[in-house]
Amino acid sequence: MNTTRSGPVRPSRRAVSPLRPASVARVEDGFWAERRRINAHISLAEGTARLEQAGNLANFRAAAALRTHSAAVASGTGFSGDFQFQDSDVYKWLEAACWQLADTPDEALAADVEAVVELIVAAQREDGYLHTYYQLGGGIPWTEPGWGHELYCAGHLIQAAVAHHRATGSDRLLDVARRLADHIDSVFGTGKQMDTVCGHPGVETALVELHRTTDEKRYLDLARYFLERRGHGTLSSGADRGHDRDPGPEYWQDHTPIRAADEVTGHAVRQLYLLAGAADLAAETGDTELRTALERLWRDMVTTKTYLTGAVGSRHDWEAFGDAHELPADRAYAETCAAIASVHFSWRMALLTGEARYSDLVERTLFNGFLAGAGLDGRTWLYVNPLHLRAHPHERPGDQTAHRTPWFRCACCPPNVMRLLAGLPHYMATTDDSGLRLHQYATGVFGGDDLTVRVVTEYPWDGTVTVTVEDAPTALPRTLSLRLPTWCADHTLTVNGAAVESGAESGWLRITREFAPGDTVRLDLAMPARLTLPPPRVDAVRGCAAIERGPLVYCLEQTDQPSRLDPDAVALAPDAPLTVRSRPELLGGVRTVSVSGSLLPADDASADWPYLPLASAASGEPRESVELTAVPYYTWANRESGAMRVWLPLAGRG
Repeated sequence: MNTTRSGPVRPSRRAVSPLRPASVARVEDGFWAERRRINAHISLAEGTARLEQAGNLANFRAAAALRTHSAAVASGTGFSGDFQFQDSDVYKWLEAACWQLADTPDEALAADVEAVVELIVAAQREDGYLHTYYQLGGGIPWTEPGWGHELYCAGHLIQAAVAHHRATGSDRLLDVARRLADHIDSVFGTGKQMDTVCGHPGVETALVELHRTTDEKRYLDLARYFLERRGHGTLSSGADRGHDRDPGPEYWQDHTPIRAADEVTGHAVRQLYLLAGAADLAAETGDTELRTALERLWRDMVTTKTYLTGAVGSRHDWEAFGDAHELPADRAYAETCAAIASVHFSWRMALLTGEARYSDLVERTLFNGFLAGAGLDGRTWLYVNPLHLRAHPHERPGDQTAHRTPWFRCACCPPNVMRLLAGLPHYMATTDDSGLRLHQYATGVFGGDDLTVRVVTEYPWDGTVTVTVEDAPTALPRTLSLRLPTWCADHTLTVNGAAVESGAESGWLRITREFAPGDTVRLDLAMPARLTLPPPRVDAVRGCAAIERGPLVYCLEQTDQPSRLDPDAVALAPDAPLTVRSRPELLGGVRTVSVSGSLLPADDASADWPYLPLASAASGEPRESVELTAVPYYTWANRESGAMRVWLPLAGRG
């Protein structure tokens, strides 16, 4: 049974947090169960082989051999791979595997986990330091805070250790994490050897969770130090580690303290890992000033810098957030890891505030910006997730393209996807002082100390969610709260077949009563396909619309159109009906949306100049119509190559 012992975020008893992850959380069937099955049986099961091929595990063996002065080291064994942060790929896979084992026992996976744990134990230095790149001669430890990633990798090790401890009850890896954290505490701080921060945040959330696990206040204080020290320009020291220019302090959020910041900026993953850590700190300390800053930054991200899919990071240059409303569809970077970081931040804000809007963004991101990064086969991945790919793209060299790849030189995304999918039940439900809240909808069992329910649904394909009470206290009123998604324009709610008042309160539909086992709550969310317009200040897609249904964003792929018509050659008819069709044989089983469109004028091959004065532009003459088929965005790039686009011009508005 998946319990809070096996969840990645567990606020302490002292935390000022109105919501706590549900103590019972099992996803048993349906959409997310299938994605998690593929993750467990394919992605995770093949993970160690991928890490062997990339050299990640060899680095731990070499570091362990160095400690014993073995012949392998004497013969010149060194670091394998191109990046100094490759240890983190091992730690992320390990964390994912532990959450999966907490959910479902698997002897083969458990054996892989323990083998990797033993490699890590053997590689750690006597003083607690552990980072194979520097141990194997990559440089002097703690001398490259900007690009070294030592604290970043330490954060992922700590998170893996917490997962291993919560899943197995063992302290074997937790002891490694504590020795490393103690070593970091001896090196970093005011008046110590290093008075700075890591170029890549991540250690902050890990230290807070280590504090929650061990009740050692020093780890919380160390997390606070890193969060408060950032923003004072300690990392702006010029270019290094293979970069030909200094990215500037905004790149790693070192230009202004979190409390004073008014916009999300710089490297998207770094920014959101940092804010997730700050949310954890605010929860544990009750810091209202910090909470206010986080609410301000989250709102800036959502209202000005988030794609329709929930993805973030519009610039390939430095993998960064762009300016407000700078959201190009075709040049979207939208790194898969950034979508994951957004989920981490929003989930912690949901726990911190109790507000449904954060779980609305989690839902949108999970179904679209995040899930598109994982191939349907569990073996191929996207690093970047554009919302528009042309038929003959001229992409930069390398493996970070808009085509699925078995693995990456910089393989941060695949094991990050694995750990979110493995721990996904944790994000479904919470408890509060009054009862149980359902944040996401999936078939399974969810509950707390005194109210447990079974959920049955075909979400996201169908909007009916049936909730049956399995356990409830006697003669004690409790509240069951169901999130009403912001995309839903109409709904009905019944209890034991009788309609109830169903006005949403801050995004929650609340039912308070003396529940009894067998009581049934049914929520029906109207789920017609719809056209969605972009914000008017997003220049790149002005005059366009996107197709959505329920929580899913749709796209046109060239392979689904008549005669492989290029999606760039069509416009949508804004008043045409949207027809939903069930296609169980397509892309693992989906519902498509069909709509009428019209062909755009072809390029005039005889013209010397394509731009025309308004007076000479073509009038609204009838254009050839065409039937278009849209598929869920998360399924794109799983078949033959071809063009794709989410935002489509509206006929008569171009």
